[in-house]
Amino acid sequence: MGDHEMMMPHHGTTVSSSLTEAWNTLGFTHPHRKMMMHMTFFWGHKTEILFKGWPGSSTGMYAVALTFVFALAVLVEGFSLFSVIKPGTNKAAAGFFQTGMYAVRSGLSYMVVLAVMSFNGGVFLAAVGGHAVGFALFGRRAKKSGGS
Repeated sequence: MGDHEMMMPHHGTTVSSSLTEAWNTLGFTHPHRKMMMHMTFFWGHKTEILFKGWPGSSTGMYAVALTFVFALAVLVEGFSLFSVIKPGTNKAAAGFFQTGMYAVRSGLSYMVVLAVMSFNGGVFLAAVGGHAVGFALFGRRAKKSGGS
């Protein structure tokens, strides 16, 4: 093999380093950005949640981020458990509205999941707490309006 070739495991094929470099520049690894990503839960306010550089290293911004995740989780439960469509509503309009609400709820749910994937213990507790509070607030109302 030449200087710019490497052996691929289990295949017995060679790949030029220019192909490997092209692969790396697509975002799989980047030589200029060394970022440690936690794969286990950790505690602390120095983390990234949802967006690059947010909330930063400020304790106050970390508290804002936890509040944001908590509110998102409450909203997810609200959208999941509370129906606002009245009987007798046009079925087509109701269907479009329900589809829109489902899309919003799905998007919010995925944002909560992505926040929890920061593996920060505080974010995890904020998400679980938000879901619990949302269920306590909206779950009873949904049961009452459902006739249970």
